[in-house]
Parts: sequence; structure tokens; C-alpha cells
Amino acid sequence: MSGGGLLVAGTTSDAGKSVLTAGICRWLRRRGVKVAPFKAQNMSNNSAVVVDADGRGGEIGRAQAMQAAACGIAPDLRFNPVLLKPGSDLSSQVVLLGEAVDTVTAGNFRSLRPRLAETAYAALAELRSAYDVVICEGAGSPAEINLRAGDYVNMGLARTAGLPTIVVGDIDRGGVFASMFGTLALLDPADQALLAGFVINKFRGDLGLLRPGLDMLRQVTGRPTYGVVPWDVDLWLDAEDSLAYGRVLGRPAAPHGTEWLDVAVVRLPRISNATDVEALASEPGVRVRLTVEPAELAAADLIVLPGTRSTVADLTWLRETGLADAILTHAAAGRPLLGICGGFQMLARVIDDPVESRRGSVPGLGLLPVEITFAARKTVRQSVGTAATGAPVRGYEIHHGYVSAADPALPALFTGVPNGGAGEGREGAVLGAVHGTHWHGAFESDEFRRGFLTDVARLAGRHGFRPAPATSFAAARERSLDLLGDLVEEHLDTDALWQLIESGPPAGLPFVPPGAPRPAGGVVAGTGQGPRTGGGQ
Repeated sequence: MSGGGLLVAGTTSDAGKSVLTAGICRWLRRRGVKVAPFKAQNMSNNSAVVVDADGRGGEIGRAQAMQAAACGIAPDLRFNPVLLKPGSDLSSQVVLLGEAVDTVTAGNFRSLRPRLAETAYAALAELRSAYDVVICEGAGSPAEINLRAGDYVNMGLARTAGLPTIVVGDIDRGGVFASMFGTLALLDPADQALLAGFVINKFRGDLGLLRPGLDMLRQVTGRPTYGVVPWDVDLWLDAEDSLAYGRVLGRPAAPHGTEWLDVAVVRLPRISNATDVEALASEPGVRVRLTVEPAELAAADLIVLPGTRSTVADLTWLRETGLADAILTHAAAGRPLLGICGGFQMLARVIDDPVESRRGSVPGLGLLPVEITFAARKTVRQSVGTAATGAPVRGYEIHHGYVSAADPALPALFTGVPNGGAGEGREGAVLGAVHGTHWHGAFESDEFRRGFLTDVARLAGRHGFRPAPATSFAAARERSLDLLGDLVEEHLDTDALWQLIESGPPAGLPFVPPGAPRPAGGVVAGTGQGPRTGGGQ
């Protein structure tokens, strides 16, 4: 078999497309199928760094990197050829095959869209020739009829590539039957002919009570529900969108020692790569919560300022909300503080930004004796280094800002060799209890994470806290992927799914009226899947 495919669409953003795609990928891998993931266009500030065959670093959505792990393969820039990274409600940076190429608004996105669509279609064609099966993930909802004319992510992709499509709905949101029926009924006949059936996600309770609804949905649509996936408390790693997080990450295990460690992560408006703190949350006795409340920062043992797509704008927000004052009070008391990427930049004395905010020179929080300057060219690379304790550390960098000046006596957080280059370099900074780094993913290095948390506990006065000696974040992620595969095997009609993948959509699927309206002139109004107008996460 070669070139089989399936599109996993959703009734809404965060319906479960990413995790279902990963679960199907893991199930197929177990069957011995050579499978790859694909998402034509992603809108997310959570990205991963991929190094291509020429050694060039590029970005894709973290969800596609996670799905690649489910397939047992290395990430590839073609898995997510178009990545939109919102910098505001009206504009996004466009990353094309890993490289930032433009910044667009809803107004000028239309002119760029043909190039993006052509790139996405070509990437999928290449993958289908190289893999037995490609499992494609849609974006937002295919029933966004104002965007259909320029769609190359949902049914536009399915039509072009002849992909059978399933629609997943999150029952937790309520109205799942109406949203599934409505999604189908708003598609035109040719699109409906590709939509083969449904999957219900996050179900809790007695499945017997749901079955009459599943039977009635089949009666009114002529399409089956391929399965009902139960809600599982252990599925929280690698969330596609930071907005999917609850207030507390994961399910904190009891402490290995006698005390808990409380970590407060500031939920910035343009937060990026919030997944950095998931490794901290995997440690027994570490409670990690996202917050926008100054009072919660005051009670924390460790405050984390995470990455952001817009450092200066989010620093202004910190000051306006009183969170900056809470952070300064925390640091003045000698309590631990960590800034990652944009959060590190906020800790500087001065930030000179002619690129993202175009505000020029603005004062930082002044907690580290460094100065930050923004460059037009983005740094995108994988990095490897050593912590002061001697622990090996791996990470990756995605940033425009860089340290342009620093106190020469300031200790580095890491020494290392970025991107496999020659010559040892210094990265990040430490001043008392204040830590900063541009490296994402560093806490996935187990030995470093344990040493860092030990220092945090000492500085915070939590002398009864002990990191567990054998926690492996890589193993935790692998267990999560296996759980996704188990849920697909146990709760979906995998024989029927395989038939779809192998043979395409069933013939003779009935049309459900009214179908998509046809405005005057035959052109659907709208701007296409633009920066903040749809097709996002």
C-alpha cells in the first residue's frame, strides 16, 4: 500500500483533532504501517525546531512533532508546511516550510494564500509518495463557510487530495449531536461526499445512555459514528494550544519527600511554548499552575515567566495588571524566578525592539544585568550544553531577541555548543535566585531538571522537598502516546477506519440539506484562513 490517507476534522477548535490524529498514528505504527502526520496550516505559538537534511533549523507546530513521535519517526518540515504564529489579534508571522517569510493581517492574507496552498499541497503529495499512509489533521472547523473559498486545510485539502474525512466532536462542550449534524449540513454536496462519519471525544458516563443518540445521528446523516473516546485524566502532555490547559497541569503525584513545591506560571496573553513547564509538572510533588492572579504569584515557591510571541506587549500587560509588581516583590525576597525565552528577555535591564513591537528601547524588569536587542532574522536551532552542576542539557531556540550586552561576571545558566557548531558558548544567566534562558525544552533533560528543582526548593525554604530519582519525561511522553494508541484500538472501529484509509470514502453517502449557500457571483465571502479569522487552533 502507498499513499493512503485520512483527514481528521473537528466541529470546533480543541475538539481533539490533534490527539486523535496521534492516536491513529500510533495504532497504525503498531500494525507495521509506515505512517506520517500532516497539517497543512497550523495557527499556534507552540512550535518545535526541526533540523533538515542540510542542517537548517526550521519550525513546525509542536502537535506535529508529537504526532511524528507517535509514528516513530523524526519530525519533518513537510509535516506542517504552513505555521501561523499570532503576534496580536490582527496579525501573524507566517512560517513556510520552517522559515519565517512574512507577517500578514486578515487584509493582506488573500494575496499570499495561493502560495501557501500550493506549498501545502506539494508537501502532502511528497509525503504520500514516501509513506504508506498520511493522517492529516484539519484546523478549526470545516463548517466555517465564510472561509471555504480559500480553504486548503479542511475540505479544500480533502477535495484536492481525495481524502476520506471523519469529524471529531468534544462532548464536554455540549450540543455534540447538533454540532456534528450542522457541520455536515453546511457543506456542499462534493464536500459531503467525502465526510464518512464521526467520532465523539471526552465522553464520561454510561455509554448505553448515548447509544440512542448515535443511532439517531446515523439515521439523519446516513453516516456512522466510528467510536466514542472516553475522557482520560492522564492525557495532558503536548497540548496543541495553551488555552487547552486547565489551571493545574496534569495530575500531580504525591511528593517523594515531605513537602510539595508550588510553581506558578504566568499565563501571558501571547504565551508561546507553554509546554516547557510540562516536564516540571511530571515530577512527583511539584504542583504547576497557570495563573493571571498577583496573589497566586505571592504564594508560589517558583514563578515562571514563559515564552511569548510579543515580549514588549506582554511586558506592558504585566505592568498594567500588577503582576510585574508581584514578580519584583517575589525576587526581592530572594525567592526563585525563572524566565524562558521572552520571559528571560523581560528580566533584562533594557529591551531594544525594532522588530516585533517596533517600540525601540524600553525598560525591562531589571532583574538581570543584561541588555536584549531584537534582530530581523530569527534564531531557530537545536542546542546542547551543560548545566553548572555538570548535568547534560538539550534544548531548542526560537527567538528574535538576543543578549547584546551583559555583565561579564554574570554566571551563565548553561555552557554549550549550539546547533552542533564549533566553540563552546555561554547561554542564559543566573543572579542569586533569578534564572533566565532562551532554551526551550531544557527541563526535559531529567538530571538537569532534578538539580534545578533541588536548588529551587533550597532557595524557597522547602527543605523537605526531594525530586524523585527515577522520573523520566521521555518515558512519560511515550506512555501518553501509547495511551492514545490504546484508546483508538479499544474504542474506535479500527476495521472500518482501515477500510476508509485503504479505499477512500464509501460510495453513495447521502446529501444532507441545506448544504453550503452560494452567494451572488459564486464566491464565498471572507478573507480565507487568515491570521485571526479562522482555521486556527
